[in-house]
Amino acid sequence: MAPPGTLRVLEPATEAVLAEVPEATAADVDIAVSSAKAAAGAWRSVAPTARSQILARIGDLVTSHLEDLARLESRNVGKPIADARGEMEVVAHTFHYYAGAPERLLGQSIPVAGGIDVTFREPLGVVGIIVPWNFPLPLAAWKVAPALAAGNTVVLKPSELTPLTALELRRLAEEAGLPAGAFHVLAGYGPSAGERLVTHPDVAKIAFTGSTAVGKRIHELASASLKRVTLELGGKSANIVFADADVAAAARAAPLAVFGNSGQDCCARSRVLVERSCLDEFVELFIEETSRLRVGDPLDESTQLGPLISAKQRDRVAGYLDGITPTFRSTAPQGHGFWFPPTVVCPTDPTDRLAQEEIFGPVATIIPFDTEADAVEIANGTRYGLSGSIWTRDIGRAFRVARNLDSGTLSINSNTSVRVSTPFGGFKESGMGRELGPDALESYTEVKNVFVAVT
Repeated sequence: MAPPGTLRVLEPATEAVLAEVPEATAADVDIAVSSAKAAAGAWRSVAPTARSQILARIGDLVTSHLEDLARLESRNVGKPIADARGEMEVVAHTFHYYAGAPERLLGQSIPVAGGIDVTFREPLGVVGIIVPWNFPLPLAAWKVAPALAAGNTVVLKPSELTPLTALELRRLAEEAGLPAGAFHVLAGYGPSAGERLVTHPDVAKIAFTGSTAVGKRIHELASASLKRVTLELGGKSANIVFADADVAAAARAAPLAVFGNSGQDCCARSRVLVERSCLDEFVELFIEETSRLRVGDPLDESTQLGPLISAKQRDRVAGYLDGITPTFRSTAPQGHGFWFPPTVVCPTDPTDRLAQEEIFGPVATIIPFDTEADAVEIANGTRYGLSGSIWTRDIGRAFRVARNLDSGTLSINSNTSVRVSTPFGGFKESGMGRELGPDALESYTEVKNVFVAVT
């Protein structure tokens, strides 16, 4: 057991203790918010050029420490080292992208009678940020960078399972010249530190990524003080493959779209919808490709999939397969570590629990369909609407289906969901608000209207 007031951080691949860090309490949140509030005026008054330079230096420091950060993230989350390096590049890119924002946070001049009317985008004040354990540092950067660029101060609560790279980011931000008090990182539990951050009267906004259930709780708590919220929540994304597509290319790409990050991805395309006339061909190729995926030591350069984050998560994923005989189950290491093999179930009824609930593990369900209308109906037939893909050579069909899907982020003949310069977010119970791109920057500001009489 960890000493009182200490978080014991485990390494999912070995179950060994990786680090021990102080556990933040509700009282620590109060201290951090007070400090952030005191620093808010000074940070918002920093000249836009100087604010840009600080954000750019944070990005530069992430780049110069990329390997150390990647190895730390790889060990703390259990993700393959190659993936971790790519994610650290995204973190650096995010800070560099928003480094250009302070000088481009523009208002408007509006023609009116009797004077001049202008608008300003003003920072909100103190922003509380809560991020999960599956992509700890990228998801933090998506929020921290635009919040700081807009002139806010920030209190970040990473997951108690994966706080290590967030704590390093705070150190790098300090080294880059971010003023004292402008950015705090508190490693604590949701029911204590997280809820206090959400309910604190001096926090103007909460930006959260995590489960839909927790997002609803945050929305409920935040509504008491009319806090602004951005919620990026769960998903059950569809990967729709039409028979006129390059079926081989779709089948080669589909496994990592489900199993990447060991399925612990809100954008995981875990419902693979395949037109019945090409179902057999697709399934054969999909299983063949899945069987080649290398599951193992996250620090091994050849590893493609690591362990799940915890024993609790492993047991949760296994529970979804109770009483079910998979069509295919790959292999995973035995012994220490929270391992779970990539698993395929086909065919799956679209109303089945496997096809409706977010499993958050390496389990793919393959669902046949007969017509375009069927595909759209099945794809829309969950409470989620975060991401998805459409594979077809018919560009008219591609856009027709895309416009009819209740999903916030779609790709055609691709399984990508995220680009730093474009908006990301969901429909329905996948959340509210948008991250990344100019949309995120605007979500950390309020519009102020000023009229000047000239008559």
